[in-house]
Amino acid sequence: MKLTAKFTTGRTTLRLVLVAALAAGVVGCSDDAKTSDDTATTQSTLPGATPISAAPAVTAAPAEPGTVYPLTGLLITDPAAAARPALVVMIYNDASARPQTGLNAADIVFEHIIEVQTRFAAVFQSHGSDPVGPIRSARETDVDLLSSLNQPLFAYSGGNPSVTAAIEASDFVDLSALNNSVYTGGGFFRDEARPEPSNEYATTTQLWTLAPEGAGPPPQQFRYRAEGEALIGETSSGVDLYLEGLLVGWRYDAASGNYLRTNDEVPHVDASTEQISTRNIVVMVVDYPSSLTDERSPQADTIGYGEVWVFSDGALVRGVWTRADRFSPIELTGPNGPITLTPGRTWVELARFGTFTAVP
Repeated sequence: MKLTAKFTTGRTTLRLVLVAALAAGVVGCSDDAKTSDDTATTQSTLPGATPISAAPAVTAAPAEPGTVYPLTGLLITDPAAAARPALVVMIYNDASARPQTGLNAADIVFEHIIEVQTRFAAVFQSHGSDPVGPIRSARETDVDLLSSLNQPLFAYSGGNPSVTAAIEASDFVDLSALNNSVYTGGGFFRDEARPEPSNEYATTTQLWTLAPEGAGPPPQQFRYRAEGEALIGETSSGVDLYLEGLLVGWRYDAASGNYLRTNDEVPHVDASTEQISTRNIVVMVVDYPSSLTDERSPQADTIGYGEVWVFSDGALVRGVWTRADRFSPIELTGPNGPITLTPGRTWVELARFGTFTAVP
């Protein structure tokens, strides 16, 4: 395979070697992931914590725009939902934040490293969650990462001055909980039975009411396989990732067709006690340079290109991700051309080089 592209950002020689290695099928990654101590999960005290609309069973469908939900590739069953804008909610992820609410209702979840462990950018469009959370602050990473969603609604608890300025300067619909009218209109509230700052929630139903007039749906972010189309890849039962002190595991469950998640070898469950799951896992290798305005905060570089491992239907395809600018969706390319996903929900892991390993 010959891969040619023009990029706006520079990368290391390693990235250039990666492209050549892909064609030869020799791209690999370190398997030196380490395990930290188990973290106990607790049951939610939130009333009505079950997502209002669970994702349906997968029905393979052609991925033509207008016939499927743009963020899942599933056939449209609710035209009103398909026409609404993408809603991003920043969800906290540490022991005090678990179990979260809404992760299994999101169409796409991006997980990126912050100062300690990770944060989730949960993207809702075809379904919602009432309530959703716990909601936490944004990072500068999020502006580049999420701009391809067509002026998304962006719900978060706030941020440092540089992050706030970056969001205000973007084309996001700024739904900061620090704005009193947003707090009230978006249905934000505190669950007093949980410790701060892990107790701020909102409802997607109310957050969507804050969309400006004329707000439209996001473009399709990934390519999906049509019914009967086979995934060409190596057999793999999942992946382990070591993300800043947290060992994340994903294991394929053939009965459901989903990958099930663990944190430090403990099942990661949501507030309804259902294990966190997804149809596809996209592991993107990214650089994490320190923020120019906050050296404590790593910022994922998601413009340019790098190695990618895609897990879907019990198979693994290794390839390259490419992205010309922040408004462009992520392109996934393997030895046989574009990498296609199973219609359904997708989890994107933004990992450092050498911090994950495939499981046979």
